[in-house]
Amino acid sequence: MSSESAARRVQAIGSHLAPIVQVAPGPSTPRLAGKVAIITGANSPLGIGRASAHQFAANGARAVYLCDYDASHLPAHKAELNGLYPAVEIHTRQIDAGEESAVREVVDDALSRYGRLDVFFANAGVTGPFSVFTEVEAGDFMEVMRVNSLSVLLAAKYAAPAMQRTSEGKPSPSGSIIATASVAGLRSNAGSTVYSASKAAVISMAKTMSFELAGKGVRVNALCPGLIETGMTAPVFEMARARGTQDKIGQLNPLKRGGHADEIARVALFLASDEASYVNGQAWAVDGGLSAGHPYVPSKTGVNH
Repeated sequence: MSSESAARRVQAIGSHLAPIVQVAPGPSTPRLAGKVAIITGANSPLGIGRASAHQFAANGARAVYLCDYDASHLPAHKAELNGLYPAVEIHTRQIDAGEESAVREVVDDALSRYGRLDVFFANAGVTGPFSVFTEVEAGDFMEVMRVNSLSVLLAAKYAAPAMQRTSEGKPSPSGSIIATASVAGLRSNAGSTVYSASKAAVISMAKTMSFELAGKGVRVNALCPGLIETGMTAPVFEMARARGTQDKIGQLNPLKRGGHADEIARVALFLASDEASYVNGQAWAVDGGLSAGHPYVPSKTGVNH
């Protein structure tokens, strides 16, 4: 096609603009309106799971399941959410996210109550031993893999078929599976060998599952937080505050600070929503830019190489 004919085509299109294909409701509609969501790892008052539950509820979810092995704070979270968002049905479950029957039960409950499942945020995780790999016991390694990696497999195993269930209110198969990985799964020196291996596995599963679910309408993505103040990392932050070195936290990333759970939760909300309908099989780093470059120590002379 010549440049002249191309110009005429563009001009013709411009004079008869077709409507833009809208993949999600407009700004006046809550982003998760009517959707049913399950979140694991939701117990910590400082956690990404709790923050995400607030984002999901605030954005119109019909129901949110709060799940954790430690259920000590779940009743308080439920009461808080019920008070803030009375139209949202909040369910709590004390489950082991690495136990197949428990994961199957919570998914089945969502289907029996609502006839649908739209979001599964597989957020459960542990840090594991802080030991050098030469000192790690095989059993400890496998337990971290069970909680951090197997839990994601089980979430997807039962959530993916459930998300393909259709009904009058959900005429087409669709759903979003989100798994919490880490920058430690993307690059070295951000966590122990055991923890990093478990999170690298999560990223690999998200990528591979997205292809195994080709044409099913179900998306799978991994979230890769950097240093975020949560229940797991609270000792690091508290130690820094005690030493008066809290300003040093996160100094290796371009934003020069640690992150907040809500900053991860808002990305989880996007991935859960139809606004992310073409985001699939990705590992999203939400780390202040840490994984964008190689960490360095600024020169005292002011010259950086």
